[in-house]
Amino acid sequence: MKKTTLLNAQLSHCIARLGHTDGITICDAGLPIPENVERIDLALTAGVPSFLQTLDVVVAELFVERAVLAEEIKHKNPEIYTAVLERLQQLEHQQGNQIQINYVAHEIFKELTHNNKAIVRTGECSPYANVILYSGVPF
Repeated sequence: MKKTTLLNAQLSHCIARLGHTDGITICDAGLPIPENVERIDLALTAGVPSFLQTLDVVVAELFVERAVLAEEIKHKNPEIYTAVLERLQQLEHQQGNQIQINYVAHEIFKELTHNNKAIVRTGECSPYANVILYSGVPF
């Protein structure tokens, strides 16, 4: 049995397959998921698992180089926005690198997901609780 935090086999396998600059999205329950992108659906009910719980588990396994957020999160969901920034700052310290954060309009964000290796759907039911994480290399 795995010793690390992540127990979901599909998500663990996806992260293990990521190469440098590959993207994976963690999203709320409402983000549309393109047919051509692997869907890892963790949603059980409203709020379970939450976006932040899922983010915490994913970044425990993934070396992150860059993140993309929708510009709208700043004003439409400031609590999640602040929490994401705090987690990315902590991750920078743990990884010993600077994580570039980019902001795009939500419509562009949705277009960017078409090029991701996978989209992880959570039970989060708050607006714009979405992030694209791009894999880095720890050396």
